[in-house]
Parts: sequence; structure tokens; C-alpha cells
Amino acid sequence: MTIKYLFDVGVSRIAELYFREKGFDIRSVREINPALPDSDILNIAVEENRMIVTMDKDFGELVFSSGKNHSGILLLRMDDAGWKEKIKVLSEIFDKHVYELSGNFSVYQNGKLRIKTKPNQ
Repeated sequence: MTIKYLFDVGVSRIAELYFREKGFDIRSVREINPALPDSDILNIAVEENRMIVTMDKDFGELVFSSGKNHSGILLLRMDDAGWKEKIKVLSEIFDKHVYELSGNFSVYQNGKLRIKTKPNQ
């Protein structure tokens, strides 16, 4: 199973390009429409079976309060991180945890990855 990703605008253009060069299936909100509302981003990700990689905490509200369906969301709490650190962290996460992330809401913060599995898993 190949995981497909939808990178939100805050993640890093350089990270998008880096992972594409490595053969990852990446779509970018920046290339679709940088002003796209989060609910539309979520809909695209579900339609295309893509995991959202974002720095936007609002996705937690969307999926937990409203019960919106998703194909996986990885929230990076790395507000002060540059592109090199984001690439390093994402590389490690994709290498070691990618299948655990699929379909789940996950948060990376302070060097730790928390994966909140869906109740039926």
C-alpha cells in the first residue's frame, strides 16, 4: 500500500519538493489554492485518499468536534522549525510510522509522536 499525501501550505515548499524527488506521492494545497478553507482541504484529501500533513490545529476541531471523516492527519507542532528540521522529522516519521498514521489523527510535538487511533481500530 502506497500512502498519498496532501501537504498544507505551512509545512514547507522545500519539504514538498524534497519528498516528491524521493518518489512520494505529494499534492500541495499551495498549488491547488493557498486560500482553500480547511473543510475543502479535508474533502480533497478524503476524495483522493490522502493523508494531510499540516501545521494547522484547526484540523483537530474539524475531525473531533464535527466528526468529519479523514484518511489520516499529521499535525506538526513545530512553529519555529525551519525546512531542514521539518524534512528530518517527516523523514523519520514516514520511515518508521507511516502505516500507523494512515487513517488516524497524529500529532508531532517536542520530539514525540502521538497517534490517536479511530475508535473502530
